[in-house]
Amino acid sequence: MTESTFLPLNLPVGSSRAERAKFLRLCRALSESPASGSTHARWLERAGLGDIYAQPALAAAAHTAIDLVDQGWVVHVDRLGPLFSPPAVQGDRDAEKSRIRAQEHLRRDEQLLRPSVRRFVQGMERPHQFGESLVSVFDLMRDGRELADALDRDPTGRTAIQPYVQVVDDSVCSLTGFRLHDIWRYFRHTWSNAYATVPGRSMPILVRDAATPHHAVVGLAAISSPVVQIAERDSWMGWETDEFLQSIREEPTDELARWVDRRVSAQIDAIYVEDLLRAGVLQPTDIAKPTQELVGRLKADAERYRQRHHRSATIREVRNIERDAWVARAETDLFRSKRSAALAEALDIQLGLGSYLRPEPSAEGLGAALADRRAHAQLRRLIRRARGERVGTVIADLTVCGAVAPYNGLTAGKLVGALAVSPAVLAAYEEKYNRPSEIASAMAGRPIVREARLSLISTTSLYGTGSSQYNRLFWPAEVVGGDAGTRMGFHELGRSRSFGTSHFTDETVEALLRLSSLRDSSVRVNSLFGEGVSPRLRKVRLGLAALGWPTNELLKHGRQRILYGVPLVRNLRDYSLGIDDDPDYLLDPSLPDGDQRVAEWWLDRWALRRAGQPEIREAMARHQLTRPVMHGARVPLPPEDGDWPLLAASAQ
Repeated sequence: MTESTFLPLNLPVGSSRAERAKFLRLCRALSESPASGSTHARWLERAGLGDIYAQPALAAAAHTAIDLVDQGWVVHVDRLGPLFSPPAVQGDRDAEKSRIRAQEHLRRDEQLLRPSVRRFVQGMERPHQFGESLVSVFDLMRDGRELADALDRDPTGRTAIQPYVQVVDDSVCSLTGFRLHDIWRYFRHTWSNAYATVPGRSMPILVRDAATPHHAVVGLAAISSPVVQIAERDSWMGWETDEFLQSIREEPTDELARWVDRRVSAQIDAIYVEDLLRAGVLQPTDIAKPTQELVGRLKADAERYRQRHHRSATIREVRNIERDAWVARAETDLFRSKRSAALAEALDIQLGLGSYLRPEPSAEGLGAALADRRAHAQLRRLIRRARGERVGTVIADLTVCGAVAPYNGLTAGKLVGALAVSPAVLAAYEEKYNRPSEIASAMAGRPIVREARLSLISTTSLYGTGSSQYNRLFWPAEVVGGDAGTRMGFHELGRSRSFGTSHFTDETVEALLRLSSLRDSSVRVNSLFGEGVSPRLRKVRLGLAALGWPTNELLKHGRQRILYGVPLVRNLRDYSLGIDDDPDYLLDPSLPDGDQRVAEWWLDRWALRRAGQPEIREAMARHQLTRPVMHGARVPLPPEDGDWPLLAASAQ
């Protein structure tokens, strides 16, 4: 168990005596009956705070304090005021899992209490006419007793379960009439944690069972844009900046020197400069012969337009621009700032490395650059830029992955994990994202198509301790068209940082954002794609800073998770950085029957062993579709009275 730390948290300087008294009352209430599962409104009512919208500092502090206590923080109130202590990480695996599960259920159940979400869930469960039959989402669940009987009739499992991948798009399910997105969303609400959309690339996936009349849902997954920097992942891939530089230092090659030269040129060529030329910031000969004075001029231009963006930009102004009007997007204040900054960096790198790459890039020149402190620093910047450009295109995160009842009893989470990195998914991902990139095209003022062939898919466990559906999840590469004797699967890379905003509700984030806006923060967060990493994180940081509260301490949610990675290519580092033009796949991305082959491997390796266990059969039989429907794949809607007990975990 971790040692307790106490943080004094109070209202910022300038708050009235009445506001301080209200916050103190709330803290006393939180200290007396912590972790009750009450809504924010009920806590505010209990402390007698009334409507605090017109008191933005009090509102931000109160909502944040409630979230902290909901997540296991303890409040002590003494003569100096409220003291907050973070939750201790339990040494006992089951206790730690229970703690995390309770935290997640609070956010999930809060989401399920929203009227719009309840209407959606109830609408999916209500029968509707489709063709000649009445159909509901229950038709997409499989009765556990029927599944057990089917496995009894076919001990091989081949006719009892027939999983396949269905990539979710805007189309409608031909068997039920439901939108595919709605099917995916419904079952996602059964997870232990709240459902949220992610910025950037995202491809939801359903795994369905063709052995049932309506092709019941076995599980779901989602391939999404990755977290940009994860030290453990980057080190494992071999492209962490300092480790990569060390490998170059040990063995510089002509190929690497040519790559450096190409990177410098490509970085410059990918920037639209017409408006910079018109404004006199840039002269036609400047790019061929840059100077430090030019670099300084571009940096000043970037800062000027950054401030203009945060002063005056509106979401509507940017989003009203036609999607493919790349010049118009490039000339917005946001992208003018980004372009000037990027060009300043690129030309600065060219100034530092140019002499070592001429007349021809060579291993000798690269080695000499590494021995020059200034050139070495520029190489670091170049590598970081290359990694930043490629991380969101050739790497993806498996942000959702799991099975629903009754298939979860057969370890179908492992099936979903293997199918999420299968040939069908890789091919669908490439097809979907082989199109102009919004940010790169806006930077260039012309369509730029980024790489869409994946090299690595990474993910995290829900818990930082105990077993995981990814444990021992490896399969022969020949199952998916690879070489015999090679295996593929989920490698453990390390553990994630216990840091982020997942423990803050949307209500709290908005209160923090409102406070920072009213305090004349110089930085506006418009949640525009391209504005920067994680608008939500920046909103929380700005709001906590406006309160004067310790940002880094409060962003620690104490939920360390296990990191996993599935390498898809042999040349992982070099293809991921763009040194190699093409991926050397461990599998066959064009394999036509990959789903079936993966399913057969899973049946033989995992499912049939479980199916023969009496306790598993009994657990499966509890998932019934007779009325009233008692099934683990049904969304567990909490009562609406506001004070509800934590519900038992669903299938996830």
